[in-house]
Amino acid sequence: MTLLAHRTRPLWIAALVHRLSGLALAVFLPFHFLALGLAISGEAQLESFLRWSEQPLVKMSEAVLLGVLAIHMLGGLRLLALENLAWREGQARLALLAVVAAMAVAFAFLASVF
Repeated sequence: MTLLAHRTRPLWIAALVHRLSGLALAVFLPFHFLALGLAISGEAQLESFLRWSEQPLVKMSEAVLLGVLAIHMLGGLRLLALENLAWREGQARLALLAVVAAMAVAFAFLASVF
């Protein structure tokens, strides 16, 4: 067994994905505050921003963002369960289920937009 073999295990990958999704959300947050600032500064600026946000690429980005948010939320719930409940076999399957659920949320959002 190599020194980094643990990095191929599903639970380690789930922890990595949870951390990366948190970083992605942290990168998005200033843009969210910018949009809120436009809402405060005036109706014309907000209207212009809302028209820009109707582009298909922006809608796809929103779906990705929603998927990242769902992955982060479900990963956090998995961590809470891991820390506060008894260990169970099948934790890796639950991590995979969380990713599949997050992808389903993102695809459902895409289906509702397009």
